[in-house]
Amino acid sequence: MNKKKNVIALFLIPMLMFGFGYLMVPIYNVFCDLTGLNGKTGSISTVEASQLETDQSRMIKVEFMATLNQNVPLEFGPEVKSMMVYPGKPYKTTFSAHNEMDRAMVGQAIPSVSPARAANYFNKTECFCFTQQKFDAGERRDMPLVFVVDPGLPKNIETVTLSYTFFDVSDTVATQVN
Repeated sequence: MNKKKNVIALFLIPMLMFGFGYLMVPIYNVFCDLTGLNGKTGSISTVEASQLETDQSRMIKVEFMATLNQNVPLEFGPEVKSMMVYPGKPYKTTFSAHNEMDRAMVGQAIPSVSPARAANYFNKTECFCFTQQKFDAGERRDMPLVFVVDPGLPKNIETVTLSYTFFDVSDTVATQVN
């Protein structure tokens, strides 16, 4: 009887671990939605953005922030700290980055919007965060961001903050190539 329990436990435990691992992303997304952490932005095509009707009855302050993940040897920041925008109208700005190392690196910027309720209304048509960025040693680059705030943004939201965290993914890319 004891062997039967052990066999069942040895079968069930890995299955439960696999199920938990499989559900981590949806659980994390629900956690972020409930707590307002890691507000993910939307992305729409340039054509979709051009079809939005501009709401000139109000302006939204969009703030830009940039942070580096631990020990990323990069200068990284927005061209401007904030902009006043009309919902429905596309805007362009840039973030600059400078690889301070004497070797190439690959980076990935991860966006976050706050308040989290605004994330679904902040849409990017062009963004350096869509792809990994390869920097040669000492390279400096301006990276474009084209965005539009959806006119459906709730009226009580007057400020939206777009924050990017830049990660060094050079080791991950090298591992995938090998």
